[in-house]
Amino acid sequence: MRVAIVAESFLPSVNGVTNSVCQLADYLHRNGHQAIIIAPGPGDDSYNSTPVVRVAACSMPFYDDVRVGFSGTTVYRTLRSFKPDVVHLAAPLVLGGTAGRSARRMGIPVVAIFQTDIAGFARRYHLGKFAKPIWGAIRTAHASADLTLAPSTITSWQLRENGLDDVAIWPRGVDAERFHPSKRDMHLHRQWAPQGQTVVGYVGRLAREKEVERLRVLSGRPGIKLVIVGDGPLRSTLEKSMPDATFTGVLRGEELARAFATLDVFVHTGLNETFCQAIQEALASGVPVVGPAAGGPLDIIQHRQNGLLWSPEHPESLAGAVQQLHEDVLLRRLLASHGRTSVVGRTWSSVMNDLVDHYQAVIGTFPQLRRTA
Repeated sequence: MRVAIVAESFLPSVNGVTNSVCQLADYLHRNGHQAIIIAPGPGDDSYNSTPVVRVAACSMPFYDDVRVGFSGTTVYRTLRSFKPDVVHLAAPLVLGGTAGRSARRMGIPVVAIFQTDIAGFARRYHLGKFAKPIWGAIRTAHASADLTLAPSTITSWQLRENGLDDVAIWPRGVDAERFHPSKRDMHLHRQWAPQGQTVVGYVGRLAREKEVERLRVLSGRPGIKLVIVGDGPLRSTLEKSMPDATFTGVLRGEELARAFATLDVFVHTGLNETFCQAIQEALASGVPVVGPAAGGPLDIIQHRQNGLLWSPEHPESLAGAVQQLHEDVLLRRLLASHGRTSVVGRTWSSVMNDLVDHYQAVIGTFPQLRRTA
């Protein structure tokens, strides 16, 4: 199979879209498929064994992780030359919409992956007036897709409510070998919590849409040590407001796996997650999680089985859930023991096998779909 992957975001930017594209490219190469990646520049012209075609791009004004590519000619010529069996649109907006229209003109089936709640992020940046036109742009970008894949149940409902049809659910995988309880490092734990405190951590981008400032209610709480892994535009502000927290900066690879496994409790704060890969990685690491009863986390967190849900309508419930796990060591251990079991079967290979099944289903029905389009 020949797959053209059109990514709205890619290396050197590191985010959920990039990670999924890298996992897909590696999977396709391992399984004998041919792929090409079309992505915003600047950046390398290859990823491992997969060629990368770069197009001119600029950042969105309120979310610099999303770059807007705008070279329709390059996209069209690349698709025409590569002759893919299917076009995969990763978080399509502008570049993905252009690629989808080009694929449709050439009679190539298209699968679109919805991954980033840009409209929700706009509201967090006090740009709610743009939410409606953003949804219009998303509908336009997905209009050429024969199938849209959403990462979670609530996100699939959200897409349907905003006018997208032919939506199925495709979750994300987790590297359960890298993220493993055996990576727990008691020396690191003592460095973080020399008085034996409960280490409560967050991993992710330090930006407004992640709402990391919610952790302030835990700052200075007796017996709790905050550890915040990641970087972003709000880091200095957060450091000033939580002076007792340890900020590690960005960690990757084995350092990240060690940090995850060394936490006692993982907390996620943002309400606009379409999935939340960090929650899966914490669970795979044998760490109980506290996450919002909203969005993608509802598909991952089983309340009082592998973690605790806190209510966005009652923000104080976040601190309450963390305090409960701090005080109730037996509950914490029970949730930790169930956490890995709840996600270990969701490997990247298994979810990519499902994705290829979606490709084949669309390709198989494509002539009929096109005759009725």
